[in-house]
Amino acid sequence: MATKKVTVTIPEDLLDEIRAEAAERGMSAYVAEALRFKRDRDRLRELSDWLQEEHGPLTDEERTTAFDELEDLDAEHERRRATGTHGAGEAA
Repeated sequence: MATKKVTVTIPEDLLDEIRAEAAERGMSAYVAEALRFKRDRDRLRELSDWLQEEHGPLTDEERTTAFDELEDLDAEHERRRATGTHGAGEAA
C-alpha cells in the first residue's frame, strides 16, 4: 500500500496519551487506524441522516435495538482482535 508523509498539529496532552497507547504498533499505524475509524463513522452518520430524511426518524425502540446490536458487534470484534481468530473470508 502506498503511503505519504504528512504533518499534523496535535494538542500536547493528547499526543502524550497517544504515544503511550501506540507504543507497540507505532504512531503511524495508530493514527491511520484512528482516521479510518473516524472516516467510517462519518460515512455512517451520512447514511443515517439520509435514511432519516427518506424514512423518518427512528423510534425509541428502533434506536435501542440498533445500539444493542452495535454493542454485540463491538464485543465480537474485540473478542476476535484479542484472540487473533478470523475465519477465512471474515472481516476483522
